Amino acid sequence: MEAPPFQQLPRTSKDLLDQALKSGRVHIGQILLGTDFSLRHQEDAGLDHLKRYDEPQQARQIARYDGLGNYRPLKSAPNLGRGWLLHAGSLEGMELALDFFYPSALGLWLSWLRGTLHPTPFRETLARQTGMYRVTQLLTEAQAGELVARCCNSETGCLRTILWKMNPAENSTCPPPSKFSLDTLSSDRIPLICRELCNLVVAAARPIAKGNLPKVGDS
Repeated sequence: MEAPPFQQLPRTSKDLLDQALKSGRVHIGQILLGTDFSLRHQEDAGLDHLKRYDEPQQARQIARYDGLGNYRPLKSAPNLGRGWLLHAGSLEGMELALDFFYPSALGLWLSWLRGTLHPTPFRETLARQTGMYRVTQLLTEAQAGELVARCCNSETGCLRTILWKMNPAENSTCPPPSKFSLDTLSSDRIPLICRELCNLVVAAARPIAKGNLPKVGDS
């Protein structure tokens, strides 16, 4: 991903959003942004008769459930419900709404542009786990690749681009290289960045890693 054509680096997330909109970056995750400070599901572009919301805080409720009414534990999962139109009213309102839809998205992008984003490597995240999650440190490289491929898949798991590093072991089950780079992001998109392994993936790693514990009676 090439840096946006900003004359100077924005100072705040609000400035970054303002310049992103002016440069044509009107997509983020599954959301389409309007120059009138509106937000809607990208698949609802051009549709009328959408359910209207007029408070940025209502984004919290929209983001909470998928189209079937199921709770969404991961806000960057590709299952955002459709059929709504949120008028945030201002740039500040749009920024607030986006933080409910995709927490910290603008802040992470700004840190990346500044060169101050420091992603935490996969193994470092597991190394700091304690208690019932300490066992995740036993995850093998093959298991790690399969886990990330399943949980972080952009089609079914998470839309964020991974910027943390895995061990360089060759593993065909890992996500494709494009999942680990912003270089292929289209010029009309605001990136969603993943700076470290999330708690949901750590939790999913636990039962897998437990299978690597020595069996009772093994020498």
